[in-house]
Amino acid sequence: MKITLLAVGKTDKGWIREGLDTYVSRLKHYVPFSITEIPELKNVSSLTKEQIKLREGELILKHVQQSDDLVLLDERGKEYSSMGMAALMQDKMSRGGKDIVFVIGGAYGFSDEVYRRAGSRISLSKMTFSHQMVRVIFTEQIYRAFTIMRGEPYHHE
Repeated sequence: MKITLLAVGKTDKGWIREGLDTYVSRLKHYVPFSITEIPELKNVSSLTKEQIKLREGELILKHVQQSDDLVLLDERGKEYSSMGMAALMQDKMSRGGKDIVFVIGGAYGFSDEVYRRAGSRISLSKMTFSHQMVRVIFTEQIYRAFTIMRGEPYHHE
């Protein structure tokens, strides 16, 4: 089983890239983990929000295999505590080794087709974060989940 974080747009802030690199390198001790960035669409000023979501959705789905467990990071998703996230990850890992693909969408969210394909949705918070910051926050939470599963002292209750 491997985990992929699929994100629309580049990570172009150095301090965000540095934070991501920190948690990606830590995570690799537990599970194969990678981040795939889908380039933002170009020349979108003449497109509607729905057209942008449709095009981004097509690009997202090209990176997802039929057998993948697709999980969307979505404001209307279920919120988890860090302990709950660890339990969710443990459950997913014990269900037959499907690869897990977590997706951070574009500014307007996901197309209906992506929502239909997804197995579940997770919300990080009721607050809104920049799409780039979500990458670091969520990657740290996946790392935290693995330390909780292993009983390591990173997380404090």
